[in-house]
Amino acid sequence: MRKLFLVLGIIFTLLAILFSVLPFDTLAFLPIGLALIFCLVLLKKSDVNQKMLPNALLLLCVLSSVYVVGKTIFIKDAVVKDVKFEQQKVNDTKESKKELENLEKDLQ
Repeated sequence: MRKLFLVLGIIFTLLAILFSVLPFDTLAFLPIGLALIFCLVLLKKSDVNQKMLPNALLLLCVLSSVYVVGKTIFIKDAVVKDVKFEQQKVNDTKESKKELENLEKDLQ
């Protein structure tokens, strides 16, 4: 039973680290929570001399959750208006209108 919780704890801890680094925002809390649960159960099932790995996994889970919370609070997503693109779009429409007017004049 301990081996099952060990494998699940390692897998979900790795997923928690992966999700916290990738831009998943609060979706990363799902594997973090599961990893915390499995690591706590693993810590409970472990003997005194077997508690080093569960403690390390718990530390990684806590650090990844702190990282996700910090990333969510301190990094703001902002969309910046691209002035060059807007100006290029306006210029393109003006050029297109001139070309259409020239084509109409040539047809008449």
